[in-house]
Amino acid sequence: MVVIIGAGGHAKVVLDILRASGQEIAGFYDDHPEAKLEDLPLLGKIKEISYSEHQHIIAIGNNNVRETIATQLSQLSCKIGCAIHPSTVIGSQVKIGDGTVVMANSVINHSAEIGDHCIINTAASVDHDCKISHFVHLSPGVHLAGNVFVGSNAHIGIGSSVIQSIKVGEGAVVGAGAVVIHDIPDHTVAVGCPAKVIKSNK
Repeated sequence: MVVIIGAGGHAKVVLDILRASGQEIAGFYDDHPEAKLEDLPLLGKIKEISYSEHQHIIAIGNNNVRETIATQLSQLSCKIGCAIHPSTVIGSQVKIGDGTVVMANSVINHSAEIGDHCIINTAASVDHDCKISHFVHLSPGVHLAGNVFVGSNAHIGIGSSVIQSIKVGEGAVVGAGAVVIHDIPDHTVAVGCPAKVIKSNK
């Protein structure tokens, strides 16, 4: 069985994915005492999570929050699950890390590597030989050409495109609809067509 951590909009989509995949859900944790996630039982606050035989999925969109909770789960030796929608197309020799969520109609092509606790959102595509580090969020409709590297905790906004062999740095944010044709440095925000760095976010 699976335990969901979080009860917001992202958690609702994760719940749909798990049900579409035929997985049983034991309940959810959330810090709001009146939180609801359809008919699932609220098991307690996130800080109250303890070891169980269930698999855990952190269904929270914020990359840094996911990393903090993942550290907590690791210290408790909790089991970590994945949620991959049945409509996802996954190529040969693809690696997908623990805790990663892949949403409906996404495509991950040959030899791509996805790190732990990432979000590959609705209809995103990751082409051949891409390397996606831990705690990355690719928003709906993001398209990465081949050999793209995305650093840990980066967030690429909805509808953005990244041409081949580009590096998007650690903690970088790419704005919605951007077209990335040059490397994006660590801990910066880039927007526009073509994408240009407008500020640091460190």
